Amino acid sequence: MRSNGLGAWRQGLKRWLHFGDLPLRYKLVILFLMIGILPSIGLGVLVNWTVNRIVDQQVTSHTIQLIGKVNQTLDNEMENLQNITYLIGFDPRTERFMKGHIQGDMPPAQAGNSVQANAGYASDRRLMQQDDADNYEIHQYLQGFTTLYPEIAAILVVNREGAYISNEMYARGSGKLTDEAWYREAVNNEGIFTVLGHPSDRNVTTHVHYADEELVSVVRSFVDPDTREVTGAVLIDLKLRTVARAARDVTLGKNGYLMVTEAGGSSIYKPDDSLLPSIPPSWFPEQDSGTFIREVNGERVQLIYGTSSFTGWRTIGVFPTNETVYEVKEIRFYLICFLFMVCLFGVTASYTLSQSISRPIWQLMSFMQKAESGDLAIRYWGNRQDEVGMLGRSFNRMLLQIRKLMKLSELRERQKREAELRSLQAHIKPHFLYNTLDTIHWMARKKGADEVSELVESLSTLFRIGLSKGDDIIPMQDEWTHISSYLQIQKTRYRDRLQTQLELAPEAERLYVLKLLLQPIVENAIYHGIKARRGPGRISIRAYTENHALVLNVQDNGAGMPQDRLDELRRKLRDPISAMDEDAGGTSAGSRSYGMLNVQARIQLTFGEAYGITIESTEGEGTSVTIRHPLLAAIPPPPDNDRGDRL
Repeated sequence: MRSNGLGAWRQGLKRWLHFGDLPLRYKLVILFLMIGILPSIGLGVLVNWTVNRIVDQQVTSHTIQLIGKVNQTLDNEMENLQNITYLIGFDPRTERFMKGHIQGDMPPAQAGNSVQANAGYASDRRLMQQDDADNYEIHQYLQGFTTLYPEIAAILVVNREGAYISNEMYARGSGKLTDEAWYREAVNNEGIFTVLGHPSDRNVTTHVHYADEELVSVVRSFVDPDTREVTGAVLIDLKLRTVARAARDVTLGKNGYLMVTEAGGSSIYKPDDSLLPSIPPSWFPEQDSGTFIREVNGERVQLIYGTSSFTGWRTIGVFPTNETVYEVKEIRFYLICFLFMVCLFGVTASYTLSQSISRPIWQLMSFMQKAESGDLAIRYWGNRQDEVGMLGRSFNRMLLQIRKLMKLSELRERQKREAELRSLQAHIKPHFLYNTLDTIHWMARKKGADEVSELVESLSTLFRIGLSKGDDIIPMQDEWTHISSYLQIQKTRYRDRLQTQLELAPEAERLYVLKLLLQPIVENAIYHGIKARRGPGRISIRAYTENHALVLNVQDNGAGMPQDRLDELRRKLRDPISAMDEDAGGTSAGSRSYGMLNVQARIQLTFGEAYGITIESTEGEGTSVTIRHPLLAAIPPPPDNDRGDRL
């Protein structure tokens, strides 16, 4: 049982893979989904990719702009500090202090030596008071900068002897200040403003006791313009909040932030929840700005950086790569909602449209199946104006035509049986009739009645060809002999009132035709045309080929027909069988056209509606009847059903 289920599943899968074998409604659903939903999904994916790419570019560009502004802010702060160092260095009191003319403060270990060395100088009370006054003025001068710029924590001026003057700083150890690393850095740069970063392991501190991480130090040495010797240096501590204020107010997405590092990678500023305490210099490309991605603690982090040309610091934007900005999430939400609505509407519309198309086709198919089973009374009912409605109406017309053809076939079979019965009755001892007519013929000739003899001979020929041993198709020469005999009999009756002209084309002599085609037409011409005319009349009969058909034309100069009678006769010729059924009552009007309708019916039943009779008539001038007959070089074999009937 399990193998049977597996086989059925495989068969169903194979059926689905063969698209041409699927029902029409499934094909339409798949088609509508492919046309409507797949392009929408593709468009959604393309829009999502494009939005992400553009937003990423915009975020990168925006972040670089923010970094540039932060760097510009920091550069402005550092330029202000540089300007302060210039102002301090150009001050005359500072120059006197650098040259040793003003006594400054000394570290504790050096203070005693300084007192002994300057004992003579200190003995002058006036000079000591002046020195104290100069120190106070320089101190107040430096204090003015911190007052104007509260972000400056302290300023320290040191001469080459190690003496110093400061507004907030003091030496906390016995070490010589000129041996400090920051002082040597200033001396090495020879008057160039230098940003040191966070202070560390130095012999000076502030009265506020700032931690090293809370300060950023800058230095610049003073150089004698004449001797090019360093006379001292200035050290300025900047509060870190100046840098923090410029960077921490910038937010990148939800969790992104800015940090500032030295050129060596050491952190100048970073938020408390920073992902990176420091960044190795090897991570950064050679460019001054750019972006790159690194993996930190198992998380991919994108870094966007820009380098300050003044300080050499790098301002870096840090945020996880899996974090999407709010706008992208919002666009993606609306995009997903749009795709959901498109899919929902597409599936519903596809199913509805497929049902509206496939249901009437399925109904029409059921009607056809009933018609195949023999129920020809079934009909398609619907007022649709599309192709399905046209197909249904064509189906109805087809059933009507089939029923009509079946009635015609039944009528033909009935007429055939009746004709065979009449033929059998007519063949009851036909030789007796022929022998009797021959006896009358020879008796009339023996008595000298030549006209009677010729009349009897024509009648005998007429009967012999009319019977034709039961054949329906006879040679054209026999048909021509038959109509000639008939006209001979009529001329004996009407004498000079009837004139005839017969023209048989040579190419028509070797053909075959249905028997008794001309006699009913000529009979109508005599009795309804010539007979109703005053004076002698003329009948012309021609047989020739034209446009791949045999043409038989009977023309008279008789009374002709009025237009209403001609239109009625033409209507009957279009449906001769029904017209003969209507004329079966035997009215005079019907009997006048029965022979012509009989000829029309036999031609169309045998060869189709492409052949038959056409008639032209003018009242008072005459009538022309043309018979169009196929070219038959031999007697065609009878149909299979005829052979079966005869068997």
